[in-house]
Formats: sequence, C-alpha cells, structure tokens
Amino acid sequence: MDKVQKLVTTGITVGAGILGGKLVDFLWLKASGSKAPRKGTDEAAEASFRKALGFAVVSALVAAIMQTVADRSANKVVAKFTK
Repeated sequence: MDKVQKLVTTGITVGAGILGGKLVDFLWLKASGSKAPRKGTDEAAEASFRKALGFAVVSALVAAIMQTVADRSANKVVAKFTK
C-alpha cells in the first residue's frame, strides 16, 4: 500500500467515523426522544442497563456499516488514482 492510498483510506475512514457518530446521535434522539447515553455524559450516568445495551448495539451496527462503506469508497478512489 503506497502513501497516497494510506492517506486516502485514513481520510475517508475518519470522515465516516465522524458521520457515523452524528448518525447514531440523530437516530437515537429520534427513536428514544432523549440524548444518546455517551460515556461521560449525564445521560450515561442515568441510563438503565437496557438503554445502554441498546445504544451499544445501535452504535456497533452503524460503525460496521460505515466501515464497510468507507472501505469500499476508499478502494474506488484509489482505483481511480492508479489507472
């Protein structure tokens, strides 16, 4: 893997991570009506086990989807540069 490919992959992955975090917050707010129980927040301290587990599942699902999208996008971008 050359340096350009690593930079492109890193940039797309970081962007996908930020977008994924915003997406999780938005989905959680719409589904539950309250802020996401992220670590270090008042919501996390007051969250029930069921609510915390649900948030973990939603976060993991969105993270897996975003990682797949980021990998595929990075591969497409790199393929265009290497032609």
